[in-house]
Amino acid sequence: MHYFLFLLVSCCLLLLTVYHSSAGHQTHWAQGYQHLEGDVRWRHFYSAMNYYLTIDRSGLVRGTRNYHTNSIFQVYSVSIGVVAIHSAGSDLYLAMDKRGHVYGEENYGPNCRFRERIEENGYNSYSSASWSYKNQPMYVALRWNGWVKKGRRTCYTHRSTHFLPLLIY
Repeated sequence: MHYFLFLLVSCCLLLLTVYHSSAGHQTHWAQGYQHLEGDVRWRHFYSAMNYYLTIDRSGLVRGTRNYHTNSIFQVYSVSIGVVAIHSAGSDLYLAMDKRGHVYGEENYGPNCRFRERIEENGYNSYSSASWSYKNQPMYVALRWNGWVKKGRRTCYTHRSTHFLPLLIY
């Protein structure tokens, strides 16, 4: 009987502690990572290859040396570490199909989910949350000439997969 009472009190204290600490922890998390939190983040994606990521109205994804309306993106948090990237200029979502082709999609779907990862060099990389190739993530990448690279031919160590999400003021 004493064991049951002890167990009940311990569980209640544990639940109370977890509930109380999680409320404080959530505030700390939001304060420390505001660049990853919120309803919508407005960004330009500047590639380590010196291009701004763009999606034109036909759905073509490429890089351009100068930013314009097609290089303005809204970044939505879908779940922890997973984002949806929407071009404000072309009104298309960044998407990657199971073969690794990167394109603009009119409607949000499974192809539009990307894992956002902060790399050691301070850049971010974006890999498909829905697809992989030979159990390896497929990343959004821009070649040296600004054309998009197939996801199957990418690795997080490639400079072509590194982007700086620049704030829009």
